[in-house]
Amino acid sequence: MDVKTISINTLEGEQCREALRNRFNEESDSGCRTAVTEILKRVRREGDTALVDYCRRFDCPAMTCAGLRVSPEEFAQAELEVDAEFRTTLRMAAGRVRCFHERELEDSWMLTREDGAITGRLVRPVDSAGLYVPGGKEGSTPLVSSVLMNGIPAQIAGVSRRVMVTPPNPEGRVSPALLVAAREIGIDEVYKVGSAWAIAALAYGTKSIPAVDVIVGPGNQYVAEAKRQVMGRVRIDMLAGPSEVLIIADDTADSAFIAADMLAQAEHDPQALAIVITTSPALVDGIKAALDEQLSRLPRADIARASLTSRGLILIANDLEQAVALANEIAIEHLELQIAEPWQWLPRIRHAGAIFLGPWTPEAAGDYVAGPNHVLPTMGTARISSALGVETFVKKSSIISYSKTALENDGAHIRRLAALEGLTAHGNSVAIRLGGQ
Repeated sequence: MDVKTISINTLEGEQCREALRNRFNEESDSGCRTAVTEILKRVRREGDTALVDYCRRFDCPAMTCAGLRVSPEEFAQAELEVDAEFRTTLRMAAGRVRCFHERELEDSWMLTREDGAITGRLVRPVDSAGLYVPGGKEGSTPLVSSVLMNGIPAQIAGVSRRVMVTPPNPEGRVSPALLVAAREIGIDEVYKVGSAWAIAALAYGTKSIPAVDVIVGPGNQYVAEAKRQVMGRVRIDMLAGPSEVLIIADDTADSAFIAADMLAQAEHDPQALAIVITTSPALVDGIKAALDEQLSRLPRADIARASLTSRGLILIANDLEQAVALANEIAIEHLELQIAEPWQWLPRIRHAGAIFLGPWTPEAAGDYVAGPNHVLPTMGTARISSALGVETFVKKSSIISYSKTALENDGAHIRRLAALEGLTAHGNSVAIRLGGQ
C-alpha cells in the first residue's frame, strides 16, 4: 500500500510537522453546528415530545414516550441472551478497569496552623453523570468497552446517579451486551435516545430524563458538537476528534506488528490518523507490504484503506532523539514505542494520551482489558489534557476556618491588599471583627 513517506529533514517534512502540530480543529462544520443548535433548542423547549419525534425519524419509527426507558423486563431478557464466555470477559475487563481507577481516588485533606487557622480541600462526587454509548451499526457492534471505561470511574468516584443513553435499533431494542455491561457496573437507568437530542436531554432534562451534571462518552460529529455547545452548563469529558496512533520504530521493530497497529486505528474512521516515525528506512517497504497483506483480510478494509490513503504517514527520522522530540510536538492520543529499549525512553515522553511500551503491547490491549482508560485526548490536546478518570466525576471545595488569633495575625495583611485593590468593604469586614484595629 502506498502510504505517504517523508523524511523529516526536508521542506516537505517541516511542512508536515507544522500541519501535525496544528491539527486541532476549533470550528465544527457550520451545517452540523446549526443543526445541533436547533436540536438543543427544541429539546429544551419541547422535552420528551422532541425526543420521541427525533427517535422516530432517525432510529425507531414506533418509539413512544413510555418506551424511552429500558424496562426491568428488557434487562432480564438481555441476561438470557448473552453467553457465559461474554460474561467471563466482561467481568475480567471490568475488574481490570476498576483496579486501575481505584488508585485515582483522592482524599480530602486539612492543614492546621499554630494560631488556630484551618485550611483544606473537600473532595466530593458530582450528584449525577450521563454516559453516552453510540449505537454501533444499530446494535450489531455494541461498544461494551465504552460502558466500562466511562461508567466505572464514575462509580468509584461515588456518583449516586449514573445514566446511560444509547440509540435503539429500528425495533426499539438495545443490544443485550450493552444492558448486561451496564448492570455489571451498577447502572439500571438506561434510555433509548441517541445523537444530539440525547445530549440535550442530559444537559437540560425532560420529564422522562432528569438532567445530569457531567456528560461523557464518544459519538459522531453531532454528539461532539452538542457536547461542545452544552459545555459549561454541564461538565464534559473532552472534545474528541478522530482516533490517532503514532508508532516510533527502530530497526528491531516487526513491520507486521506496525502494520497491524496502524490498521487497528485506521478501521475506526476514514479520518483516523495512523503515523509511523522510524529511524530505519529499511522498514518502510516491509510495513507497506504488510499493510497490503493484512488489509485483504479485514471486513472494514474500505474504511481502513481510505484512512491510510488520505491520512496515513511514515516519517523517516535521523535517530530516536529526533523521533521522540517530534512525538512530543505532535502530542498523539496513542503512542507506541516499538524500539529496543522502550523503558529507557519513557522519561523523555512529555505529551501523549497513553503510552504503549514494547512490541507485545498493541494499542488494542489498552482499548479493552489493560485497565487504564481508553477515553484519551486527541488532536494534540494531550499537551494540556489527561485521560478520563475518577477526577472527571469529582469536584473540590476549599475549606477555611480562622480563629480570632489567626484573624488578628492576618488582618493587617488582608486590609492592605484590599486597600490596594480599592475594595474598602473587604477591609472593613476584617476591621469590624477586630474592633477597628
